[in-house]
Amino acid sequence: MFSYQITPRVADTDALGHINNTVLPCWFEEARTPLFRILNPTMDFDKWNLILARMEVDYLGQIFFHSPVEIKTWVSRMGNSSFDVTQELWQNGKLCAKSRNVIVHFDFKAQKSCPIVGTMRSDLEEHLIVE
Repeated sequence: MFSYQITPRVADTDALGHINNTVLPCWFEEARTPLFRILNPTMDFDKWNLILARMEVDYLGQIFFHSPVEIKTWVSRMGNSSFDVTQELWQNGKLCAKSRNVIVHFDFKAQKSCPIVGTMRSDLEEHLIVE
């Protein structure tokens, strides 16, 4: 499991004074960076090999700019060419949001998914927590 800290900015808030719902998908993506590095260690967009096929976000509580958040990220399912990522956003000891994502290992030249094999698979499996 990966843990990532974010300090909310005033610019992340909306007219109601809490973090706007459109900000969370960006935070969740940022917190997936360690997983991106497993499949693309150089983070070179010319060699990019991942697509986000699905994202769901459950908003469970308000999030405020004055307090840091922690995003916990893990692999929750391994498939042949895709894997699921589950993420939780915590602030002040409270679970405020949860996200589930499907990431596909993808060959952009061939325009098709490709198997996750070798060290990529074993490195991802180190972060596998089946729910």
